[in-house]
Amino acid sequence: MKKHAPAFLAIVNDAKSRIKETNIPTVHSRLDGKQTFRFIDVREDLEWQKGHLPFAEHIGKGVIERDIEKIIPEKDCEIILYCGGGFRSAMAADNLQKMGYTNVWSMDGGFRFWKEAGHEIITE
Repeated sequence: MKKHAPAFLAIVNDAKSRIKETNIPTVHSRLDGKQTFRFIDVREDLEWQKGHLPFAEHIGKGVIERDIEKIIPEKDCEIILYCGGGFRSAMAADNLQKMGYTNVWSMDGGFRFWKEAGHEIITE
């Protein structure tokens, strides 16, 4: 597991104090049940290309704030974000809430824990 810098962890923890988080079993169950929500991978392009989660859309952390209103204009749409481990998605969720999105979640554990749980990964 990566050792993150203290200043990075401080801004992640600050963001996590304001957002809603969900977990892998809940998201996996909801995907299996065909529940509708927007499932957004905020990782970098290269990470996405190496593999991503089923039904996910890719909007990288570097551009999500710029592009989200064109892609998901409905501010009440349920959006679940994930990244590698749940840190970048927490920061992205915080920013989307600041932009007026009211139903945003960050998936704790992200891609890494999803893969460790043995769930499907899409590779193209």
